[in-house]
Amino acid sequence: MTNPSIPKPYRSGMVAIVGRPNVGKSTLMNRLIGVKLSIVSRRAQTTRHRILGIYTDSRAQIAFLDTPGFQLQHSSALNREMNRTVTSALREVDAVMLVVEAGRLTKQDEEIVSMLPDAVPAVAVINKTDKLKDRALLLPFIEKLRTAHRFTEFVPVSAANGDGIAGLIDIVIEHLPVGAPVYEEDAITDRPERFLAAEIVREKLFQFLGEELPYGTTVEIERFEHQGQLRRINATVIVSKPAHKAMVIGARGAKLKIIGTRARKDMEQLFGGKVFLEVWVRVKQGWADDARSLRSLGYG
Repeated sequence: MTNPSIPKPYRSGMVAIVGRPNVGKSTLMNRLIGVKLSIVSRRAQTTRHRILGIYTDSRAQIAFLDTPGFQLQHSSALNREMNRTVTSALREVDAVMLVVEAGRLTKQDEEIVSMLPDAVPAVAVINKTDKLKDRALLLPFIEKLRTAHRFTEFVPVSAANGDGIAGLIDIVIEHLPVGAPVYEEDAITDRPERFLAAEIVREKLFQFLGEELPYGTTVEIERFEHQGQLRRINATVIVSKPAHKAMVIGARGAKLKIIGTRARKDMEQLFGGKVFLEVWVRVKQGWADDARSLRSLGYG
């Protein structure tokens, strides 16, 4: 029997969060670390980069890797690069959290399950339980997952309202190796503010353009300067067609103005200081299918 008076050794490790698009991976990571770090929207492929979020307490430090939704339907250079991000993450972590939607296991989910490495502990995180109409369906759904892979645990959660999150953290800690923390105690990510600024602008594109948002859209930060507590940021929204430029700008610039205003407010909250933000729009045809353009924009 374990003596509770003897402190457990400190644990530290990396955990990949994987799953198909729109199962709530980014919302889950934000909930786990207690900060809105990964951008979220209802659109598929909101997450395009590997985002590291750091959770630290008196027992362990967990580096969560929020990965893009694995894409099986489209084969652009951008999609291939995002899929490589997912497969690379699976090779370098101490544990994996596969996120699925409660009561719904698609062929795309099954394809991702087949990619999980046998040598790495995998926890099945059953998200959106708050939207499950009949809780009696949860047990047969877990049995279906049990036949698909040798998961170490099955954890029902709601990333949206926080149900089950504390228990999930407890379970993940048990799968980490013993070791000292890698990051400072107050660190939440290894990404620079410049990257986070671009992601915030991109989130507002999803939010305020909705279904009109063209897939071939990204954001580049061309200026990021500190002037005391003030940050001066110039962001360029890159679109692949001239018609998309007018869509982003909107009538008399109204759409671009609200995107910039909301992005600035989120940046000020995240960075803890005043932000002067200018947002422009530029056409760069074919950028999403050009390897050189992708590298210059920080993909890969």
